Amino acid sequence: MEAFLKYPKPEAGCAAHSLVEVYASLTRMPGEHRMSAAQAMLFLGTLQERLNVVALDASEYFAGVERFAGFGIVGGTIYDAMMALCALQADAETIYTWNRRHFRQCGRGNCAPARHTVTGCGG
Repeated sequence: MEAFLKYPKPEAGCAAHSLVEVYASLTRMPGEHRMSAAQAMLFLGTLQERLNVVALDASEYFAGVERFAGFGIVGGTIYDAMMALCALQADAETIYTWNRRHFRQCGRGNCAPARHTVTGCGG
């Protein structure tokens, strides 16, 4: 949350696919923590207000999947690789994630220049 509040919109972004993942997670959380579709949309609206949403076009998606397949990226790691590609497109300096392992599997020169860092969120 600290990273989310730390940066103004011109300096913060997320991959468009992240919005879908957030919606899916919020509407399928266990028990009392589960949000309705309307509540989740309010939250996504806040994200859209605070973050630049970075989207790849169809040819960039295909080229990205092809590129990462060539590096041996398989399974769910491809989603994080594509988010790293969005970070590269946005010239991001840091990727904040709870899943550093998937991003590191992409390899530093494969999906982002060496100056980019991947850092954990939360504990």
